[in-house]
Amino acid sequence: MSEIFTTERPVRAKKPPWLKVKLPTGKAYTHLKGVVEKNNLHTICQSGNCPNMGECWGAGTATFMILGNICTRSCGFCSVETGRPLPVDRNEPERVAESVKLMDVKHCVITSVDRDELPDGGSIIWAETVNAIRRVNPNTTLETLIPDFKGDLDAIQRIIDVAPEVVSHNMETVPRLTKKVRIQAKYERSLNVLKVLKEGGMRTKSGIMVGLGETEDEVLGTMDDLRRIGVDVLTVGQYLQPTPKHLPVVEFVDLQVFERYKIAGLQKGFRFVESSPLVRSSYHAERHIL
Repeated sequence: MSEIFTTERPVRAKKPPWLKVKLPTGKAYTHLKGVVEKNNLHTICQSGNCPNMGECWGAGTATFMILGNICTRSCGFCSVETGRPLPVDRNEPERVAESVKLMDVKHCVITSVDRDELPDGGSIIWAETVNAIRRVNPNTTLETLIPDFKGDLDAIQRIIDVAPEVVSHNMETVPRLTKKVRIQAKYERSLNVLKVLKEGGMRTKSGIMVGLGETEDEVLGTMDDLRRIGVDVLTVGQYLQPTPKHLPVVEFVDLQVFERYKIAGLQKGFRFVESSPLVRSSYHAERHIL
């Protein structure tokens, strides 16, 4: 009896209409792009293929990514390059601060790749960057979207000591999917990072992606975990597969489900809940300092 082979491909989630995003254009976008390139800066907008880049850059804002654009981790959802990072650029804090001034940014979001090879996880450059931005731009408010620093309390304390207006650290997904989505991360460790930040007096924020195979009950359970430790702000957005090598989209979540998440989050006590398909961590970040 001969074997039967099939050429059928796995069924893929059907792309919804909202997935079509306009290409970035306009004077403000062109100006910002020029500042970033001239100062040899990295933005998560570019490295992360953010679908909101056109909107945010068109408004003259961007999320800066410090400590290079090569990450020591290989998360299944992230398009940032994985490998051996270049040496730390000690001049980066000043360059970022000057660029914020040139761009006339009123609310600046800073994030970074993971630098697990560094003894301090990159936290010293983090603190120096916040201090430099404050010195050069005293009227600019700040959000720091930090890695977990492997849970190192000294590294987390460096962030607390420079006191950005908002400190964000993303859970990314529900407990059951964490090992698959964030290979080198741990759900409980991320919760503890946020707990330590909150106990240190920070306004805390976290974000999750949906469409990776989680259930609504699991999302609500993660909300409960975050509220239990006092997290103030939550973002919920649709996962989009950056390349065929990354985790596939299991489901394009219905708009009504996003609305249910927003209502549930507010009822659970979050100050702000941003919940819609194209929401990303720093989307409308300037609202979250109020």
